[in-house]
Amino acid sequence: MNFLKNQNLPLQLVLLSILVLGFFNLKETSSSVSILGFHGIADKLGPKSRLLSSTMDYPKQDLEQILEYLISNNYWFLTTQDLYDYFLTKSKKIPKEHLKQKPIMLSFDDGYKTIHTNLLPILRRLDKKYNKKAKVVLFINPGNLAKKGRASLTHLGCQELREGLKEGFYDIQSHGLYHRELTQLNSRELVKELLQAQIKLRECTKDLDPDKKVAAHFAYPYGTYNNRVKSYVSKYYLSSYLYNNKPLNYTCSANHYEIPRLIVSGQTPFVQLLEVAEGLYQIKEKC
Repeated sequence: MNFLKNQNLPLQLVLLSILVLGFFNLKETSSSVSILGFHGIADKLGPKSRLLSSTMDYPKQDLEQILEYLISNNYWFLTTQDLYDYFLTKSKKIPKEHLKQKPIMLSFDDGYKTIHTNLLPILRRLDKKYNKKAKVVLFINPGNLAKKGRASLTHLGCQELREGLKEGFYDIQSHGLYHRELTQLNSRELVKELLQAQIKLRECTKDLDPDKKVAAHFAYPYGTYNNRVKSYVSKYYLSSYLYNNKPLNYTCSANHYEIPRLIVSGQTPFVQLLEVAEGLYQIKEKC
């Protein structure tokens, strides 16, 4: 790849290219899709604050390099519905324009305000530069949307969600109403957490989402679930996502309610992330 021959590129970007090549070597992993799980986006050059001190925050400067690499190398940014239609159920044929593209999904949990302040400006800049939108998946807890005070300072509001959705950058999905651990809830609480999350997200976006693609898919809070939780989730959602640091081999994954994701931590050195990715790449799943 010519990209690797450019010695002037930042080291992290070169390492990323190796990571991606590892995940998408066509001879070995043609049936794999990388689904990356982020949380908040920190400005490592900005003033320190409680919001930016989380170990799960990922540096926006590094994320911009990752996004630019993926866009400039013509990756296919999957939505949750794309993954469901084209790879899991195979109910639709992959469109011609995507056949030679490498698929990837970038997901962001919990709906932190930094998605609006740090990520959305990056997406806009890269769209202007390359005339291509990088679409990201947001797993949102809408119980925070109507709140004022502290939650409004740390989490996205409805208007901010609508802004990114209207511009074509966001795929908005459910992460439960209040991010409660579902395995600990009784049946009534579980239904509320699942159903009210869907209702509130669709109320926020209804005029922008005529096909009701918003809140059609789910991510388990804390990544915890059991057969009972899966059964309830399946009543309201088409699929659901884990947070278990595994790649998706869609020829092996018959259960649409156990979709794996790779964990991205802001405290993980880029080289270590590469090593983790290469280790996962070597896993041979038996279908």
